Amino acid sequence: MRSVSNLCLILILSLLSQFSFAETSQEKGLRIAKEAEARNNGFIGDESDLEMVLIDAYGSKIVRKMEGRVLEVKDDGDKSLNIFLNPKDVKGTKMLTWSHKNEDDNQWLYLPSLKRVKKISSRNKSSSFMGSEFSYEDLGSQEIEKYKFNFLKDGKSAAGEDVYIIERVPVDNSGYSKQVVQISKKHLNAVYVSYYDRKSELLKTAEMSGFTKYTVNGKELWRATLIHMKNVQTKKESIFKWTNRKLGVNFKSSLFTKRSLKR
Repeated sequence: MRSVSNLCLILILSLLSQFSFAETSQEKGLRIAKEAEARNNGFIGDESDLEMVLIDAYGSKIVRKMEGRVLEVKDDGDKSLNIFLNPKDVKGTKMLTWSHKNEDDNQWLYLPSLKRVKKISSRNKSSSFMGSEFSYEDLGSQEIEKYKFNFLKDGKSAAGEDVYIIERVPVDNSGYSKQVVQISKKHLNAVYVSYYDRKSELLKTAEMSGFTKYTVNGKELWRATLIHMKNVQTKKESIFKWTNRKLGVNFKSSLFTKRSLKR
């Protein structure tokens, strides 16, 4: 009888241990997000040429050229600077973003025609960036502290790649009620995002492609060369394309200041 009792006890303890260590969908979603963040940290600085293509509902296109710089900041969000080179009507316009983990991002827009710097209010973060389907919010880094996560399922991307599908819900001020993100199991980057508006209706989708591998201090980092954003409500589209990209660039922090915008 004692051996039977011991066997029952062992079985009960085994079952309890399985329940104790089983991840909830929220815990798994957060774990995947943290793993993705860790995998993509360590780039130091990112420098590239950028092309932004605006496509209206009838297929007409406007092409804008930019220079892009991103400075990695330890224990906080990154700092980024985009400088418009052409066409003439936007030449010299600059966008500076300071992303943060636990507070609203700071963003400033320098308008050369007015020769002044305009601060983007957190209330306007869902507004269009320079007429594109990318919002000011989209240009900030997606710090995990700003979301609650939920693992939905494993799946396949449109290209047939194995992905995790997770839901992230903003915990504070946002133009979105939620985002559903497909994250590559290979390189832990988002490859597809569905954005839902404040009414929980699908607003737009973003597809990332052309991933390229870089090596910084012995660490492999993957970055998309193209993001195609489609607004399913207005039928407008925008494309961001990166060329001549370099990671591991050591920038001076003084390049990412309000004062530098007027130089």
